Amino acid sequence: MPAHTRALDLARARLAQQAVSYAFDIAVDEMTSPTRGSARAALARQIAIYLTHVAFEISLARTAEAFGRDRSTAAHACHKVEDRRDDPAFDHCLDELEACLRSVPPPSPARLGQAA
Repeated sequence: MPAHTRALDLARARLAQQAVSYAFDIAVDEMTSPTRGSARAALARQIAIYLTHVAFEISLARTAEAFGRDRSTAAHACHKVEDRRDDPAFDHCLDELEACLRSVPPPSPARLGQAA
């Protein structure tokens, strides 16, 4: 995978983590721990993985790599989050977060003051 693609995937994962951190009032450090952590941290990480995959339309393999996890772990996270979407309040929150992430413009060399 090209370095710029990997960097963009990492940036998108960080953005999803920040959004989840804000919406669910959990520190990013808790989500990014190499171990599972608390149930709350694990759920927040699963939501961030799900949102990265869905909102940015990134493959599960690339999403997993951006989070330093295995593809099967990313797939499990997405299934767990999908199962919770039966709760209307949770579903609404995820709809809002997904819309927010989709609305963020992608980085562009022109906006960064670099030549295209």
